[in-house]
Amino acid sequence: MTNCILIGAPIDSGQKRAGCLMGPAAYRVAGLGASITDLGHTVADWGDVALPTLAPVSCPNPAVHSLAETVGWTAALADRTAEALATGAFPIILGGDHSLALGSVSGAARHARSEGRPLFVLWLDAHSDIHTPLTTQSGNLHGTPVAYIAGHSGFDAFPPFPDPVPEDHICLYGIRSVDPAEHASLLKTDMVICDMRVLDERGIVAPLREFLERVRAENGLLHVSLDVDFLDPSIAPAVGTTVPGGTTFREAHLVMELLHESALVTSLDLVELNPFLDERGRTAKLMVELVGSLMGRKVFDRPTRSY
Repeated sequence: MTNCILIGAPIDSGQKRAGCLMGPAAYRVAGLGASITDLGHTVADWGDVALPTLAPVSCPNPAVHSLAETVGWTAALADRTAEALATGAFPIILGGDHSLALGSVSGAARHARSEGRPLFVLWLDAHSDIHTPLTTQSGNLHGTPVAYIAGHSGFDAFPPFPDPVPEDHICLYGIRSVDPAEHASLLKTDMVICDMRVLDERGIVAPLREFLERVRAENGLLHVSLDVDFLDPSIAPAVGTTVPGGTTFREAHLVMELLHESALVTSLDLVELNPFLDERGRTAKLMVELVGSLMGRKVFDRPTRSY
């Protein structure tokens, strides 16, 4: 039995398309808590994190927007995630755009340091999110968390990351939309890159198991950050950053079942759900089902769909 804590992160500041702030409510309406308790786990809903009083901050890149808000969310979510982990629970952060990971992974890193254990990050996403506030052309800070997590420069406005995650402890799994600046940055890193070409050639299972074996060998904590656009938009339309060629329903559930069987995951982000773009809640329901697989539901337990 796992003690789960739901932490709402109604964040829209990391990008420009309104709607992600409704994500936490959509997960609750879609029955996330009940789905987890039905599997024999406990759930405590800590409600939504509130934006603290904002401090004046600046960035030399004029394209960057909503910097003070994003910095505020980062500090608040780092505290809340670390607090949840310190209780021995499994925090599930309900987003909210992917800038929330600036805070959630920071909190996980703080906890890992207190435990004297290494932190690993599995990034399930169409995008590498390895821009910095200095390199982003869009100014959307949801494209920067991986760089922050790895300790790259350019984040002077943000709280110092507690303990930068070694690049080879970060696995970018399912990426398929990388701009030239990010590609150049990735070529200089030691990150584990499992783009869709790798997954097409090697399959879904082998690269993931290899990464999980490393986590186990080093007695690591594993933070999983699941972006809706990890999934193919044909099955998950409720995201403002759709990229064709994502994982299928079966592939995504297989990833989650493998993560459950590993018993290594210690914290989870659910990000970029924009209910305004959804179709009768189908994306929210699918994400709830994927969490069910992560928490132990098997593929043969699937109920018949109503649509």
